[in-house]
Amino acid sequence: MSHPSARTSDPAAGPRAPVAPLSQYVLKLASRCDLSCDHCYVYEHPDQSWRRQPRLMTPDTVEATARRIAEHAATHRLDTVRVVLHGGEPLLAGAARLAATATTLRRAVTPVARLDLRMQSNGVLLTPEIADVLVAHDVKVGISLDGDRTANDRHRRYANGASSHDQVRRALALLRHPAYRSAYAGLLCTVDLANDPIRVYEALLAEEPPRIDFLLPHANWDRPPARPDGVATPYADWLLTIHRRWLADGRPVPIRLLESLLATAAGGSTGTEAVGLAPADLVVVETDGTFEQVDSLKSAFHGAAATGLDVFRHPVDEAAAHPGIAVRQSGLAGLCATCRSCPLVRRCGGGLFAHRYRSGTGFDNPSAYCADLAALIRATAMPADPVADRSADSLRPAVLDDLGSGRGSAESVGQLAAVHHGIARALTVALSPAATADPVAAAGWRLLVALDVSAPDAVQAVLSHPFVRQWAQRCRAGATGELPHLAAVAAAAAVRAGAAADLVLPVRAGAVHLPTLGAIVVDTAADTVPVVIADGAVELRAGRRRVRVGPAAGPHPDRWKPARVARTDDGAVLLEDTDPYRDCFDLPVASRLTPAVADHWTRQVERALRRLDAEAAGYAAGVRTLLRAVVPLRPDPSGRSRSAVARSAFGAVAVTPVVDDAALAVLLVHEVQHLKLDAVLDVCELFDPADARRLRVPWRDDPRPVEGALHGVYAHLAVADVWRQRPGAEAAAHFRRYREWTDATVDALLDLGSLTVDGERFVRRLRAALDDWR
Repeated sequence: MSHPSARTSDPAAGPRAPVAPLSQYVLKLASRCDLSCDHCYVYEHPDQSWRRQPRLMTPDTVEATARRIAEHAATHRLDTVRVVLHGGEPLLAGAARLAATATTLRRAVTPVARLDLRMQSNGVLLTPEIADVLVAHDVKVGISLDGDRTANDRHRRYANGASSHDQVRRALALLRHPAYRSAYAGLLCTVDLANDPIRVYEALLAEEPPRIDFLLPHANWDRPPARPDGVATPYADWLLTIHRRWLADGRPVPIRLLESLLATAAGGSTGTEAVGLAPADLVVVETDGTFEQVDSLKSAFHGAAATGLDVFRHPVDEAAAHPGIAVRQSGLAGLCATCRSCPLVRRCGGGLFAHRYRSGTGFDNPSAYCADLAALIRATAMPADPVADRSADSLRPAVLDDLGSGRGSAESVGQLAAVHHGIARALTVALSPAATADPVAAAGWRLLVALDVSAPDAVQAVLSHPFVRQWAQRCRAGATGELPHLAAVAAAAAVRAGAAADLVLPVRAGAVHLPTLGAIVVDTAADTVPVVIADGAVELRAGRRRVRVGPAAGPHPDRWKPARVARTDDGAVLLEDTDPYRDCFDLPVASRLTPAVADHWTRQVERALRRLDAEAAGYAAGVRTLLRAVVPLRPDPSGRSRSAVARSAFGAVAVTPVVDDAALAVLLVHEVQHLKLDAVLDVCELFDPADARRLRVPWRDDPRPVEGALHGVYAHLAVADVWRQRPGAEAAAHFRRYREWTDATVDALLDLGSLTVDGERFVRRLRAALDDWR
């Protein structure tokens, strides 16, 4: 009886659709195991096909497999092929058979592709003789270990119940030996909620692995994962406990799942089939030579992994064309409707394929770990280059339409604020490996990680400050000398939280700067000063002097320079004239203001915001949600009112002194429009970045790039709308001028052919807003 996939090679069937090549192979050298782990998907789950398999793969089967892999690699011109020797337990094959298998594979594959040869083992049978084989044949071995003795013995025991822990640790000690270190690939750990996550992490780290991988226990909708009552995301919580400690340690070893979440957030490729939309281009070869789908499917039902194909009769192309394998290479199209409509889908990828199974609907479901994956992604998926990260899925079409009107509801603008908060947080996290090399920054980083657990609101308030993002971007750009400021960031969070801490803080231009709070003047020539933080105050300890300053310490005008605050009905806006990173605008910033001048500024900001509520309510939500700081600029020599924003200091508007609150209100709306568009562009590509053409615009003498023209029309539409609401002939003239500027440039952008689908949708919403005014 012919198998359906075999019929595709019949010439009478017509041309066959091209298949996506497979570059990864799992060879089951042994179908038995010397341990009896009760969570093993091969022996303890519904599929029991192992019982009919030969105990070991014969040399003839290895030879046939090697020929098929080489044939496939040559046909598809693959650069690299990865083969994983697996089981059961592959070490049951013994040293001689392992050496012969490696020789056969390299002889067949190396002439056409680089062979990345690996092994996954429980390690208990590893000996110096076998380790010599691994090194001689360049085989990298990963070892399964679930943590310390208590954690490991919860599942990984012999059939008689005896512990395997000592034998596994002996194998790991052997791999750490200089002669065998090159064969050590890393550790594989299965999550168990009964195990303490930090003890597991520390036990794994003690084995000095090149890499750690955490696996969720195999489960599905028919056999759901164990969950404590009342805990919505216990697996995410367990892994996030490790994540926080890992960050605090400066990411001392790659953790594949966490690194993959970071990579998918940045639009990169995942390192695991557990997350992301990258093709799972893998096939299993059983000991009898049969091709099977990924063996984790054995946890679903008996025969779930079967293909009906084998290496003796069928080329790899036929295995690649099998529906069960092909669907796992189809990306978004291979997911269920629920997953396809989820905003996290490009990062999650629907989770591990085996975990989606449910009787009646097969694998056309979200993962049984859906809630845990969502929580993990939201907490850990921070891009490697957060500012460059763009994903149109991050803003729903309805939100893009709302913002495209020029105004934007509080909910829509709140999503933009969340984009900024995520980027600022991601930038700070990305500095953690470098920070651990600097003692001042390292202490700050440890405190910040601890506060993120005990006082997350205080950490959020500081990390969302515009000039923390500006500082972090400078560090990311190579200004590593700025890293000690991380201690000041942590100190500000500690003061806000009322937490206690001992730190050393950097001194800059004769002061210690606490973002969002102010500056402390010091009288030391040293680069740093020790401080004690307690009860919302900071005690300086320079020499024999003890000076207590800060929000909770009372007035101390010769030492404490607090950030001034403009109070609003629903929050506060900082008048920022102390932060050293505020000098990021094209215009010169003012020095520290006198109390009288600062009071005039704060009252003017408060009146401007109240004016917006009365005469420009459609823009007030955007200003109140996004505006975090007003930076006074030096007066312009010409007497003109000037204002500016910087994308790297999101949430700050810099302004020269203005005549009244009416003028300031217009400037705030104008600049916050730029902030809004910057936040949209952080996650949505609205135009072709490779298009270098420039547009003539009415408000500038020099032609503008597409992004500049887009920024201009978005800001000028809002200014026109504000003037439209004001009475009088002068307001009407301003309205007409700004409307005409916007009208002409919107049409030019639509005619240019550079806008993406999202960009055209956005600009057409601007066009509709202008047309409504007619």
